[in-house]
Amino acid sequence: MNIVIIGGGFAGINLAKELVNQPEIQVTLVDKNNYNFFPPLIYQVATAFLEPSSISYPFRKFFAGKKNLQFRLGELLSVVPAENKIILNNGELTYDYLVFATGAETSYFGMENVMKNAIPMKTLNDAIEMRNALLKNLEKAAITKDIRKRRKLLTIVVAGGGPTGVEVSGMFAEMRKNILLKEYPELETSASNVYLVDGGDALLAPMSKDSQKDTLEALTKLGVVVKLNTRVVDYVDDTVHFENGDTIKTKNLIWAAGVSAKIFDGIPKESYGRGRRMATDQYNKVNGLENIYAIGDTAILAGDKNFPDGHPQVAQVAIQQGLNLAKNFKAIVKNKPLKPFVYNDKGSMAIIGKNKAVVDLPSPKWHFNGFFAWVIWLFIHLISLITYRNRINTFWNWMVAYFARDQSLRMIIRPEKRQ
Repeated sequence: MNIVIIGGGFAGINLAKELVNQPEIQVTLVDKNNYNFFPPLIYQVATAFLEPSSISYPFRKFFAGKKNLQFRLGELLSVVPAENKIILNNGELTYDYLVFATGAETSYFGMENVMKNAIPMKTLNDAIEMRNALLKNLEKAAITKDIRKRRKLLTIVVAGGGPTGVEVSGMFAEMRKNILLKEYPELETSASNVYLVDGGDALLAPMSKDSQKDTLEALTKLGVVVKLNTRVVDYVDDTVHFENGDTIKTKNLIWAAGVSAKIFDGIPKESYGRGRRMATDQYNKVNGLENIYAIGDTAILAGDKNFPDGHPQVAQVAIQQGLNLAKNFKAIVKNKPLKPFVYNDKGSMAIIGKNKAVVDLPSPKWHFNGFFAWVIWLFIHLISLITYRNRINTFWNWMVAYFARDQSLRMIIRPEKRQ
């Protein structure tokens, strides 16, 4: 059985790992990057509290010694279902089974200026770009004499009140308190604000009312200005425009407000559902196609009675779908019945700042906040990293940051453009 997996995120890598050492199955994983990375921690790379290598690992290093797994660096251009073939930017591959695990991409809801000028928070490249942009703006603010320009350079607007938006705005608030004045004495008398804006009426909308309330209180105490029921409609000339007519002047609009799945040439329009996600049956097989599957954020599955409108686009869904599909591929080889996917909701969590987090557990319905929730968040994210090396590096960086309230990774590193 020749299986080709497109995408090496949570869904793709867990599917591949589960199929290791299966002599009847050959797996090729295709990704446009040569590394796997851990999206829940990219905001810590973006704010220079973790190195990129702490949350990433090369696919070829991970696959070394696993005879039935191989990696192909490439970007998918189109699928030819009639020929069981995919076209990449650097060649072609044939398959018996094709699995889409391509995740989601940043959605700007059709706002072209926001897409051009805002700083996204989705990939490791985004995180490095954001780190460089913020550090360069701090350096500019340190030397400018114009008070209005300086205020624009120091003001940060985070759009999106989900876990990423909450976590990055809390991090910015703590950096302003513990690091900014210490390293940039020129800015001692300068005003700076961190805004967190969301179009809904609460932060962390999928979580419990207690978590929403605790998060709002904690961020407010940190000095974050939270604006709810406030939708961004444009970002032009260093000014964020809101639906209610308000504006904020800033050089730093961090976009964490939405995601959507990707459209692929060769997949029929009828096979897509809400949010451009591929509609699948309860076994993750794409509707209208015989041997093409979709898992994780790119899929919307019908048949799970507890989630009739589809599953949330979170890591646990991707991981569990990858593992379940691997078991079903093994069952196909042995002519055994397939197991439908049923999501086991393990809860939700978000970190707000040092010693501050919220955790919701579904069964029984428990809610934690403060230091205990913060420890749970750290532990779960630490063990979820793909290798022991990543876990050790991340743990060490966290310990340094916890006791020193600082980190020494604020370096502007970018490729030099040759003339």
